[in-house]
This record gives sequence, C-alpha cells and structure tokens, in this order.
Amino acid sequence: MHPLVRWQFRGGVPESLRKAFLFTNVVDSRGRKFDMPVLVGGLSATPKIYSVGMNVPIPDIGDHWAKAQSAPIEPIVVGEGSCQDIIIEGLDLIGEGNGLDALPVPISSPGYHSAPYFTATAFVTKDPDTGTQNMGTYRCGLKASDRMAVMMSGGSGGRVNWLKYKEKGEPMPAALVLGAPPLVNYCAPQRFRINVDEVAVAGGAAGEPFHQTRAHSVDLLVPADSEIVIEGLVDTDYLEPEGPFGESHGYVALEAFHFSMRITAITMRKNAVLPSIISQVTPSESSIVKRVAMEPQFLRHLRNDLGLRCVKKVIMHEPLTNIRPVIFLQIERGAPTTEVWRALYGVSSYSSNCGKFCIALNEDIDPTNGDFLLWALAYRTIPHLDVQILGHRQPGHGPKADRGTDEDSTMLIDATLKGDMPPIALPKKEYMEGAKKIWE
Repeated sequence: MHPLVRWQFRGGVPESLRKAFLFTNVVDSRGRKFDMPVLVGGLSATPKIYSVGMNVPIPDIGDHWAKAQSAPIEPIVVGEGSCQDIIIEGLDLIGEGNGLDALPVPISSPGYHSAPYFTATAFVTKDPDTGTQNMGTYRCGLKASDRMAVMMSGGSGGRVNWLKYKEKGEPMPAALVLGAPPLVNYCAPQRFRINVDEVAVAGGAAGEPFHQTRAHSVDLLVPADSEIVIEGLVDTDYLEPEGPFGESHGYVALEAFHFSMRITAITMRKNAVLPSIISQVTPSESSIVKRVAMEPQFLRHLRNDLGLRCVKKVIMHEPLTNIRPVIFLQIERGAPTTEVWRALYGVSSYSSNCGKFCIALNEDIDPTNGDFLLWALAYRTIPHLDVQILGHRQPGHGPKADRGTDEDSTMLIDATLKGDMPPIALPKKEYMEGAKKIWE
C-alpha cells in the first residue's frame, strides 16, 4: 500500500493532483484478508486536504493556529465514546491473529523495514506530577500481538514524562490513538511548549471543545470519537532494539534501543478504519503537516515580532531536506540591505533546529526551481560580501560523519538584486505565448 501511495510523491505527480487512498481489499503477504479498511493520504497528502481537515482556507492556516494556541478550549470529559464500541483485552490480545496482529498495519518501506509500523499516531502520556497530558506523533512498530516498540525522540513531551516515571520506578501509562478528529491529529506532531494539552489547542482551532473519555485500562483521557485506541504500559526499566525505519532526513535510521509498550487493551469503534500516513523521506504527509503550519509561523515572527514588512513569504524547502535545514525568504524588491540581513538573522535564530542554510531572494525567483535558484546565486551574490557563516549551531536532525565537533554552523546568503538590471534576454511575453500557440 505505501509504495503505491508514495509513488505520487516521488513519481512526478504535481502536488495538487495527489490523492487520498482508501484500501478496502487489504491482504497481507501470506494471503490473510482483513475486514478493516486502511486510509493512506487522508490527513495531508496535499495542503488542500490538510485545509479540509482544518476547515479553513490554506492562506488562513497560520493565523488560525496562532489564535488556537492563544485561546485553547479545554476538552469535555464524557462517560462514553464511540472509540470503545468494541473492547479487546486479556487473553484475546495473545497469539497469531489476535491483538495487534489483527490490525492491518502497513509496512512503510518494504525491503528495509523489519516490521509493520503505526505512523498516523497521536500518542498520549501524562506528567505524573501535574497530571497534564501530552500528545505526540511517534512511530510504533509491532513486536508481538501484545507488545510494540515506541520511538520517542530527545525533546518530546512523551520522553520527558517517561523520565519522570522512570525516576519513580513505575511503568508509564500510554494510549496510542489512531484516527482522532483531524484537528487533534494535526496538533500531535506540532511542537507546543511543554505542559500544553494538545487537545485543548485543537479545541481552540475548532472553536468548541472536543470530547474526551476515560481510557478503558489506563488512567488517561482519549478523544472519544477516535477510530482505534491501543492502551498499555511503557517499560521504564528496559529498552529493546527498534528499527530500522526510514527517517525524514532521507536515510534509513538503523536499529537502536528504544521503548517497549505492553498492551493492556485495544478499543475501537464499530466499522473502524485504520489510518496511516506517508512519513520518512520528504515530501510526505508528515512534512506537509509541519510545513503548512510552520511557514506562516516563521513569517508572522519576522513581520509582526521583528517588524520586517519587506518579507513577503517564507518557504521551507521540502523535497529530501525535511523542511528544516533550508529556508528561503522572499524579499520585496528595493528593501534596504540592513533589513535583508536582519531578516536572515531573524529566521536563522527563530528555532534551534531550523535554518542551517537561509537564502534571501526577490519575488521573481521561484525557490522550488533549482535553475532559478542557481541563477540568482551566480549573478546576484558576491560570496565575500553576500555570505556569512555563523558558528555555535545545535546539530540538526540527521546522520552526520564524525568531524571532531559537537557543533554545527549556519550559512546566510543575500541573493537579492542589489540594483536595477536589464530585461531578461527572451522575447517579450506576448511573443513567446504567440509562438507557443503556433507550436501547438
């Protein structure tokens, strides 16, 4: 399933023509047929699909998220939820065809991955001291019918909570939510400040509270209208080998030690659909979820916080580079050089893991076109005047050869026009368009 859906990301299909796929004839490699459908691409195969889930036009998404974070709406706890129409627990979790093994979980990169993985995850944990819940998107690989691996990265809220449970000598209650309402799903991978309940932010985006219900076997609240909830306890004594699994930096992350979760119950709605997203090497659904929300966030910082009205657009480069390392600024023609450099400094320092290469361009250069970009670098920059290297950068996401340092650096490039230039050396537009009609 995943190679088929991924082909539209890698096979030259324009972004606007990508589709969501609902698979209703799901069969595994041994010929076993599953009754449960699988949805791939339904959350964010394109920015348009994402905007449908947000229920706002694409240009308004950034402001909408800003308002949601400033005015969250706490969820309402209800006694029952459709996510608990069916409850599987105890011995019904054990053995082939039971528990996790009954779910049609895709293999994301056949040929490299060692197991099926949940990717469209909203993984719920809570701070044992404050009781504040956290929701993150972490990959979860199947290990047995009642056990799975969970990869929670360094600064994630889930890992912070895990460390607190480890200090107490207790396993960490957790709930893997699949198929939450789209706004809840979109909150899970965003980096909000610690101790913010993502479901409350989702409520702020919706303009009304979401319904939560008590999980069946662990002391957590879960979105009541979810498709599937997998409940359990994450071990705080031992780690287990996890991976390999493809990463958004474009390489397969090799096997490493990560967390292990023992399943205590699986609950689901009647006629549930299992959602899965295309993640790993970008472009992907995962990178679209981040990019569509983060680009306006960066632009708002530059224009509103720093007063840089000359910045018209922020473009985070997506194909292969994960949206974080390479950022383009579209600068109004004629902006003072001091403002161009202030914008470059501002965008490079806004987030510690974004902006390794920051390039300022004018509006006539399309940064998604490599030829245009190289043209601007070739004829609009003098390297010793228009390039600056900043040291003491935190290493970014991705594999690196050992170079004897724990620090990275940042390159800033002013590739804007520094003065008026003659016209482009092509016949005027009307003549070229006339020639096109004759040619056709």
